[in-house]
Amino acid sequence: MDTRTLTRSVLFSLCLLALAFGPAAQAAQSASSGWEHIAAGVDFQMFWLPGPNRAYVARIDREQSDTILESSIAQGRLSGGLETVSGMAERYDGAINAWGDTWGARNRVVVAINGSFYDPDTGIAHGGVIHSGWYSKWFDELSGISGLSWKEDNSVFLGQCVYHRPGKQVLTNLTTGDRMDIDGINTRPRRDQLILLTPQFDRDSKRGTKGVDVLVELTRPATLMPYPHMVTGIVREIRIAPGSTPIPFDHVVLSGWGNTDDQLVQFLTEGDAVGLSLEITHLDQDCKYPAPEEWTKSYASIAGNIIFLYEDEIQKFEQRGALLLHPRTAICYNQDYLYFVVVDGRDNAYSIGMTVLELAHFCQEELHATEGINLDGGGSSTMWVNGEVVNQPSDGHERTVANGMMMVIVEPMEKSSKFSPGTQVTALYPTNVHLGPGTNFPSLTSVDTNTQGTVLHQWNRLNGVLAKSTHWWKVDFAGTIGWVDEAALSAIVDTPATSSILP
Repeated sequence: MDTRTLTRSVLFSLCLLALAFGPAAQAAQSASSGWEHIAAGVDFQMFWLPGPNRAYVARIDREQSDTILESSIAQGRLSGGLETVSGMAERYDGAINAWGDTWGARNRVVVAINGSFYDPDTGIAHGGVIHSGWYSKWFDELSGISGLSWKEDNSVFLGQCVYHRPGKQVLTNLTTGDRMDIDGINTRPRRDQLILLTPQFDRDSKRGTKGVDVLVELTRPATLMPYPHMVTGIVREIRIAPGSTPIPFDHVVLSGWGNTDDQLVQFLTEGDAVGLSLEITHLDQDCKYPAPEEWTKSYASIAGNIIFLYEDEIQKFEQRGALLLHPRTAICYNQDYLYFVVVDGRDNAYSIGMTVLELAHFCQEELHATEGINLDGGGSSTMWVNGEVVNQPSDGHERTVANGMMMVIVEPMEKSSKFSPGTQVTALYPTNVHLGPGTNFPSLTSVDTNTQGTVLHQWNRLNGVLAKSTHWWKVDFAGTIGWVDEAALSAIVDTPATSSILP
């Protein structure tokens, strides 16, 4: 045994011993007796397989209505950036989500894995992304495989060939009845294009000196909802002057330049009611015939590169990388359970990895799955369970990646009644003003101690909502508007003689 293998074997044994009293270690040690229950509707097991191979598997009970899938996005933005699986799990743990058609409930992240392949130079993931109901990144046109979709009714399917039919991505002015086509989502606009920018794009629209930005506040995330159905909102601001537009968590920006900016100015005015209709047309893997699955109201999705198991049949695949032994990450499922699978590899004494065919046999024979899709593997393959990484990534440490998938328990909305709209408040200490209720949302700016502001009416009734372990309020500090931690605020109470500050 060489020094590296011996060292890793010793470290692995020490880790198991050190974690012996922790839930993840108990789950690993219980492999011989079956599944370890780690949260409501979620179980874990480590499989010790011939090879040798180590497969780490978490499963979600599809009958558990408040245990769902959610995607994760590195650094919370799609415009480029990488983050570890641990970092993303911690980013979204305790954050508000949009389960149930509106914001306010919270994530309790139980399990997280890495997701799509990505460009290591730009940090941009391959393929599409749906996050918390937002259609955040378009799936590739007619590529044969799109990704796995978890829908708002807890159903799941494997997306095959998709495309976006012209005239089906639509902005409707509900005040006038007029319509405009949307040419893309979360990309930089080209001349004469109308682009929809969601909060997952970045903290702002990245617009320079050209074009027009229209800021729209929505009643729910801009989900896949084909016309004549739509997500509704109100035009809050039309920005013609140079500079980027911040994108609050419940807003979108309609951005265009060239002929489109003139059309937008004529098409919309502040206060107009608008509707957004978005649609994916689904074909079979050969891109020839309609597929029965509907993407409407998909809640979470990322792209995969190989569907290896479909309708309980192992599929053919010819990609060279699929035929080699590598660490693997996959999602497979049957009518009862959905599984996250991570297989370690590149260590002959510990775990050698699998081909995609071996992965398919494992999902079918050991897990009794009927459908399965391969995600990014190699050094990216990582599984995080209840606060710790349970596998051994082949790089010797977590690799930063572009996105991932999570098993999440939905915790009900909780709100504080400490303030109310119109309450005058002051900052108790220097504090950040965020674009949404939670530290997972970007900071717009900061205000100093004793800066005074006013609690605003919040259209989606989220003032005082609990997120990231504290309550949040939408406050106007003399034109600087955003979300502030309740602990940083005190109410100002006027009396006939003087004003006082209540803690």
